[in-house]
Amino acid sequence: MLGTGNAFLPYGRYHSFAMIDGKHIIDCPPTAMASFRREGISLSDIETIFITHTHGDHVFGFPFFLLERRYISDREMQKPLTVVASEGVKEHLFHLCELAYPGSLEEIFATIKWRCEIEGSLPSGLTWKRFRVQHEEAVDPYGYHFNAQQKDSFVHSGDSGPCETLHDEILSSGMAILEMGLPEWVNSPYHHKPSDIESLAKKAENIPLIITHTFIDQPGINPVPTVTDIYPNHPANVRHAEDGLRLVFGPNGWTF
Repeated sequence: MLGTGNAFLPYGRYHSFAMIDGKHIIDCPPTAMASFRREGISLSDIETIFITHTHGDHVFGFPFFLLERRYISDREMQKPLTVVASEGVKEHLFHLCELAYPGSLEEIFATIKWRCEIEGSLPSGLTWKRFRVQHEEAVDPYGYHFNAQQKDSFVHSGDSGPCETLHDEILSSGMAILEMGLPEWVNSPYHHKPSDIESLAKKAENIPLIITHTFIDQPGINPVPTVTDIYPNHPANVRHAEDGLRLVFGPNGWTF
């Protein structure tokens, strides 16, 4: 978990951002470079970017990611990069790169392999299934189910309010990384609130739910919180992630 904060960047957190097996990332937020540098990760080691949707806190780090690879960590552009996303994301990200650095990223952008299949697999063996979630339609929102029907299956919600497609995928998985972007008093269908997490946790009582994209500051970081630095009293199968949390699948299932 390279970052666990929502768009408002609560104290102690970078934007929500996850890495799989040290070489695949889910989204590329504005704080992606800071996340990589903090963990000592070379950007040239990243092979795949899975895009959940095109809100700024999920993709505005993409031009900086390409800029660093092109001019620092992969100057010869020898390392292949695949982007897995829905139709239309390629055009959106190209426009974003042109706004950020006109003419500077065209060469490396042209080397990207784009994969828009709903279901697919990577040479590493990682498989994905992309499914629609409940978020603003203008940003083409999806979640991902990785390694579905395998022992190490897990779901990443992207940004989504409670919806049947997401919850059905979670109930058929071994673990879920789930956003909780809003406090209880905000009225919006596009994010989970603490009560939504509690309700889902009761249905998925044997499935670990890892909370990310949170509005809650890391406790104890700043004396005046952005909203709050107090975690809800989550059910036993819910873990509120902090930046740097590692999720490992082993003989006894998922540990963290």
